[in-house]
Amino acid sequence: MSCKVKIFRTSRELAEAFALDLVNEIREAEKKGLTFTAALSGGRTPHSVFSLLAEKYGDSVNWSNVHLFWGDERCVPPEDFYSNYRMTYKILLSRIKIPESNVHRIRGEEDPEKEALRYSGEIVSNTRSLNGLPAFDHIMLGMGNDGHTASIFPENSELLNSDKICAVAVHPGTGQKRITLTGKVINNAENLTFLITGLSKARIIEQIFNKKANFPASLIIPVHGKIKWMIDEKAGRLLRI
Repeated sequence: MSCKVKIFRTSRELAEAFALDLVNEIREAEKKGLTFTAALSGGRTPHSVFSLLAEKYGDSVNWSNVHLFWGDERCVPPEDFYSNYRMTYKILLSRIKIPESNVHRIRGEEDPEKEALRYSGEIVSNTRSLNGLPAFDHIMLGMGNDGHTASIFPENSELLNSDKICAVAVHPGTGQKRITLTGKVINNAENLTFLITGLSKARIIEQIFNKKANFPASLIIPVHGKIKWMIDEKAGRLLRI
Protein backbone atom coordinates (compact mmCIF):
# COMPACT_ATOMS: atom_id res chain seq x y z
CA MET A 1 0.00 0.00 0.00
CA SER A 2 1.34 3.40 -1.06
CA CYS A 3 0.32 6.48 0.94
CA LYS A 4 1.11 10.07 0.05
CA VAL A 5 0.31 13.30 1.88
CA LYS A 6 0.46 16.65 0.13
CA ILE A 7 -0.39 20.02 1.64
CA PHE A 8 -1.49 22.84 -0.67
CA ARG A 9 -1.39 26.56 0.00
CA THR A 10 -5.06 27.03 -0.93
CA SER A 11 -8.11 24.88 -1.55
CA ARG A 12 -8.11 26.12 -5.15
CA GLU A 13 -4.61 24.77 -5.74
CA LEU A 14 -5.69 21.47 -4.19
CA ALA A 15 -8.71 21.25 -6.50
CA GLU A 16 -6.60 22.06 -9.56
CA ALA A 17 -4.05 19.36 -8.69
CA PHE A 18 -6.68 16.70 -8.10
CA ALA A 19 -8.58 17.55 -11.28
CA LEU A 20 -5.37 17.15 -13.29
CA ASP A 21 -4.56 13.85 -11.54
CA LEU A 22 -7.99 12.50 -12.40
CA VAL A 23 -7.82 13.64 -16.02
CA ASN A 24 -4.40 12.02 -16.46
CA GLU A 25 -5.74 8.73 -15.08
CA ILE A 26 -8.74 8.89 -17.44
CA ARG A 27 -6.46 9.49 -20.42
CA GLU A 28 -4.09 6.71 -19.38
CA ALA A 29 -6.98 4.25 -19.13
CA GLU A 30 -8.14 5.21 -22.61
CA LYS A 31 -4.63 4.65 -24.02
CA LYS A 32 -4.79 1.12 -22.60
CA GLY A 33 -8.25 0.55 -24.08
CA LEU A 34 -9.86 0.44 -20.63
CA THR A 35 -13.01 2.04 -19.28
CA PHE A 36 -12.40 4.36 -16.32
CA THR A 37 -14.67 4.07 -13.27
CA ALA A 38 -14.83 6.66 -10.51
CA ALA A 39 -16.96 7.13 -7.40
CA LEU A 40 -17.56 10.79 -6.57
CA SER A 41 -18.25 12.56 -3.31
CA GLY A 42 -20.23 15.63 -2.34
CA GLY A 43 -19.14 18.75 -0.50
CA ARG A 44 -17.48 22.12 -1.02
CA THR A 45 -14.12 20.86 -2.32
CA PRO A 46 -15.62 18.42 -4.88
CA HIS A 47 -17.78 21.35 -6.05
CA SER A 48 -14.56 23.19 -6.97
CA VAL A 49 -13.10 20.08 -8.59
CA PHE A 50 -16.19 19.51 -10.73
CA SER A 51 -16.23 23.14 -11.83
CA LEU A 52 -12.59 22.89 -12.92
CA LEU A 53 -13.21 19.62 -14.77
CA ALA A 54 -16.02 21.23 -16.74
CA GLU A 55 -14.17 24.49 -17.43
CA LYS A 56 -10.69 23.17 -18.24
CA TYR A 57 -11.27 19.62 -19.46
CA GLY A 58 -14.87 19.49 -20.63
CA ASP A 59 -13.88 19.31 -24.30
CA SER A 60 -10.49 17.60 -24.03
CA VAL A 61 -11.49 14.44 -22.18
CA ASN A 62 -13.29 11.51 -23.80
CA TRP A 63 -16.07 11.34 -21.22
CA SER A 64 -17.77 8.51 -23.11
CA ASN A 65 -15.00 6.28 -21.74
CA VAL A 66 -15.80 7.26 -18.14
CA HIS A 67 -18.39 5.74 -15.83
CA LEU A 68 -19.33 7.85 -12.81
CA PHE A 69 -20.78 6.59 -9.53
CA TRP A 70 -21.21 8.06 -6.07
CA GLY A 71 -19.63 6.95 -2.82
CA ASP A 72 -22.73 7.90 -0.90
CA GLU A 73 -26.00 9.75 -1.23
CA ARG A 74 -28.67 11.18 1.02
CA CYS A 75 -32.06 9.52 0.69
CA VAL A 76 -33.63 12.50 -1.07
CA PRO A 77 -34.93 13.06 -4.61
CA PRO A 78 -32.37 14.10 -7.27
CA GLU A 79 -33.71 17.65 -7.39
CA ASP A 80 -33.32 18.12 -3.63
CA PHE A 81 -30.84 20.81 -2.52
CA TYR A 82 -28.93 18.27 -0.42
CA SER A 83 -28.57 15.67 -3.19
CA ASN A 84 -24.96 14.94 -4.13
CA TYR A 85 -26.19 14.04 -7.62
CA ARG A 86 -27.93 17.42 -7.99
CA MET A 87 -24.73 19.31 -7.23
CA THR A 88 -22.68 17.17 -9.60
CA TYR A 89 -25.23 17.48 -12.39
CA LYS A 90 -25.44 21.25 -12.07
CA ILE A 91 -21.67 21.86 -11.89
CA LEU A 92 -20.26 19.07 -14.09
CA LEU A 93 -22.60 16.63 -15.84
CA SER A 94 -24.74 19.26 -17.57
CA ARG A 95 -21.57 20.81 -19.03
CA ILE A 96 -19.77 17.78 -20.48
CA LYS A 97 -20.60 15.24 -23.16
CA ILE A 98 -21.05 12.05 -21.15
CA PRO A 99 -23.59 9.41 -22.14
CA GLU A 100 -26.53 9.17 -19.77
CA SER A 101 -25.87 5.43 -19.48
CA ASN A 102 -22.43 6.20 -18.03
CA VAL A 103 -23.87 8.16 -15.10
CA HIS A 104 -24.87 5.79 -12.32
CA ARG A 105 -26.74 7.78 -9.71
CA ILE A 106 -27.99 6.46 -6.41
CA ARG A 107 -31.78 6.77 -6.47
CA GLY A 108 -32.24 8.50 -3.16
CA GLU A 109 -35.97 8.78 -3.67
CA GLU A 110 -36.46 5.00 -3.62
CA ASP A 111 -36.79 2.62 -0.65
CA PRO A 112 -33.29 2.73 0.92
CA GLU A 113 -32.79 -0.99 1.48
CA LYS A 114 -34.03 -1.93 -1.99
CA GLU A 115 -31.95 0.82 -3.58
CA ALA A 116 -28.80 -0.30 -1.78
CA LEU A 117 -29.28 -3.75 -3.33
CA ARG A 118 -30.10 -2.38 -6.78
CA TYR A 119 -27.12 -0.04 -6.76
CA SER A 120 -24.83 -2.83 -5.63
CA GLY A 121 -25.86 -4.79 -8.70
CA GLU A 122 -25.29 -1.79 -10.96
CA ILE A 123 -21.79 -1.39 -9.55
CA VAL A 124 -20.99 -5.08 -10.10
CA SER A 125 -22.24 -4.88 -13.69
CA ASN A 126 -20.14 -1.84 -14.57
CA THR A 127 -16.83 -2.22 -12.74
CA ARG A 128 -14.06 -4.76 -12.86
CA SER A 129 -13.73 -7.32 -10.07
CA LEU A 130 -10.73 -7.93 -7.84
CA ASN A 131 -10.54 -9.98 -4.66
CA GLY A 132 -14.16 -10.91 -5.27
CA LEU A 133 -15.26 -7.28 -4.94
CA PRO A 134 -15.86 -4.34 -7.28
CA ALA A 135 -12.66 -2.42 -7.94
CA PHE A 136 -13.11 1.23 -8.85
CA ASP A 137 -10.26 2.98 -10.63
CA HIS A 138 -10.64 5.98 -8.33
CA ILE A 139 -12.77 6.89 -5.32
CA MET A 140 -12.95 10.48 -4.10
CA LEU A 141 -13.36 10.81 -0.35
CA GLY A 142 -14.09 13.63 2.04
CA MET A 143 -14.08 13.67 5.81
CA GLY A 144 -16.50 15.15 8.32
CA ASN A 145 -15.58 16.90 11.55
CA ASP A 146 -16.34 13.63 13.36
CA GLY A 147 -13.93 11.63 11.19
CA HIS A 148 -16.61 10.01 9.03
CA THR A 149 -16.06 9.33 5.35
CA ALA A 150 -18.62 8.48 2.68
CA SER A 151 -21.56 7.84 5.06
CA ILE A 152 -19.60 5.62 7.42
CA PHE A 153 -19.91 7.40 10.76
CA PRO A 154 -18.19 6.49 14.04
CA GLU A 155 -21.60 5.29 15.23
CA ASN A 156 -21.90 2.78 12.36
CA SER A 157 -18.24 1.90 11.91
CA GLU A 158 -19.21 -1.77 11.48
CA LEU A 159 -19.85 -0.80 7.86
CA LEU A 160 -16.08 -0.70 7.41
CA ASN A 161 -16.09 -4.52 7.58
CA SER A 162 -19.48 -5.26 6.06
CA ASP A 163 -19.67 -7.92 3.36
CA LYS A 164 -22.24 -5.81 1.51
CA ILE A 165 -21.25 -3.60 -1.41
CA CYS A 166 -23.65 -0.84 -0.39
CA ALA A 167 -25.50 -0.35 2.87
CA VAL A 168 -28.01 1.99 4.46
CA ALA A 169 -26.53 4.35 7.04
CA VAL A 170 -28.22 6.77 9.41
CA HIS A 171 -26.79 10.19 10.20
CA PRO A 172 -26.31 10.17 13.99
CA GLY A 173 -27.41 13.77 14.41
CA THR A 174 -30.34 14.19 12.05
CA GLY A 175 -31.53 10.59 11.71
CA GLN A 176 -31.48 11.02 7.94
CA LYS A 177 -30.94 7.81 5.98
CA ARG A 178 -28.15 7.55 3.45
CA ILE A 179 -26.83 4.91 1.07
CA THR A 180 -23.09 4.35 1.14
CA LEU A 181 -20.31 2.20 -0.21
CA THR A 182 -18.93 -0.03 2.52
CA GLY A 183 -15.35 -0.12 3.75
CA LYS A 184 -14.27 -3.27 1.94
CA VAL A 185 -15.33 -1.84 -1.42
CA ILE A 186 -13.67 1.50 -0.73
CA ASN A 187 -10.45 -0.22 0.30
CA ASN A 188 -10.53 -2.33 -2.86
CA ALA A 189 -10.12 0.68 -5.17
CA GLU A 190 -7.04 1.22 -7.33
CA ASN A 191 -6.74 4.83 -6.19
CA LEU A 192 -8.23 6.63 -3.19
CA THR A 193 -7.94 10.35 -2.57
CA PHE A 194 -9.03 12.28 0.49
CA LEU A 195 -9.72 15.94 -0.26
CA ILE A 196 -9.62 17.86 3.03
CA THR A 197 -9.93 21.63 3.40
CA GLY A 198 -10.69 24.15 6.12
CA LEU A 199 -9.73 24.99 9.69
CA SER A 200 -12.53 22.87 11.11
CA LYS A 201 -10.69 19.71 9.96
CA ALA A 202 -7.31 20.61 11.46
CA ARG A 203 -7.70 18.95 14.86
CA ILE A 204 -9.01 15.65 13.54
CA ILE A 205 -6.34 15.57 10.82
CA GLU A 206 -3.71 15.98 13.52
CA GLN A 207 -5.26 13.16 15.56
CA ILE A 208 -5.35 10.83 12.56
CA PHE A 209 -1.78 11.41 11.43
CA ASN A 210 -0.36 11.20 14.94
CA LYS A 211 -2.41 8.04 15.54
CA LYS A 212 -4.13 9.48 18.60
CA ALA A 213 -7.52 7.98 17.73
CA ASN A 214 -9.26 5.75 15.19
CA PHE A 215 -11.97 7.22 13.02
CA PRO A 216 -13.65 5.74 9.94
CA ALA A 217 -11.43 7.94 7.75
CA SER A 218 -8.27 6.70 9.44
CA LEU A 219 -9.31 3.09 8.76
CA ILE A 220 -9.44 3.54 5.02
CA ILE A 221 -6.39 1.49 4.05
CA PRO A 222 -6.32 0.12 0.49
CA VAL A 223 -5.58 -3.58 0.18
CA HIS A 224 -3.73 -3.30 -3.14
CA GLY A 225 -4.04 0.26 -4.40
CA LYS A 226 -2.73 3.73 -3.57
CA ILE A 227 -4.07 6.34 -1.19
CA LYS A 228 -3.38 10.06 -1.23
CA TRP A 229 -4.31 12.74 1.27
CA MET A 230 -4.61 16.16 -0.36
CA ILE A 231 -4.93 18.79 2.36
CA ASP A 232 -4.94 22.58 2.30
CA GLU A 233 -2.81 24.61 4.72
CA LYS A 234 -5.77 25.38 6.95
CA ALA A 235 -6.67 21.74 7.48
CA GLY A 236 -3.03 20.77 7.85
CA ARG A 237 -1.92 23.61 10.11
CA LEU A 238 -1.27 21.29 13.09
CA LEU A 239 0.77 18.77 11.12
CA ARG A 240 4.55 18.55 11.06
CA ILE A 241 5.31 16.81 7.79
